[in-house]
Amino acid sequence: MIRLLLADDQALVRGALAAMLALEPDIEVVAQVGSGEEVVEAARRSRPDVALLDVQMPGRDGLEVTADLRAALPSCRVVICTTFGRPGYFARAMENGASGFVVKDAPPEHLVDTVRRVHAGLRVVDPALAAESLASGSSPLTARERDVLRAARQGGTVAEIARSLHLSAGTVRNHLSAAIGKTGAGTRAEAALIADEHGWL
Repeated sequence: MIRLLLADDQALVRGALAAMLALEPDIEVVAQVGSGEEVVEAARRSRPDVALLDVQMPGRDGLEVTADLRAALPSCRVVICTTFGRPGYFARAMENGASGFVVKDAPPEHLVDTVRRVHAGLRVVDPALAAESLASGSSPLTARERDVLRAARQGGTVAEIARSLHLSAGTVRNHLSAAIGKTGAGTRAEAALIADEHGWL
């Protein structure tokens, strides 16, 4: 049996995936969670062979959690399952140790096949997305610039962003300025939008 952990913040999607995968004779859903912060602890308790993680979840996203899960439980392989097949997401997933990457509009049999192949030790990725990721290159943003842009998406002032990230206002301004320059944007809101569309956040 393939022991599977599911992480998706949308209960309806999570439930539908669990019900579909439970129909397979060789797959057992051993844990379901709704936020990135719950994944590692749930994996420690349930000892899954494969974790199916959404990208956009409250707390920590699936891309960040992939690296944590691989460090905490190296035997657990990770498949990213997302609505958005963005090259930046794909690149970060692979860098963080994911073994598979599928989009949610893929046929159900493709998802099941991906879980089985990843469990068998293979890497499963969409060839077109992999090619697009190579063509677009890696994110130009540093980890701190990503943090600041993520916080800026909430629309707070520089002082509020600084407080939330435990940085000085001057440091936040510097990171915002660098991110605006690297994305070719005119404003921090535009920089966050461009970075998000590329999957860099």
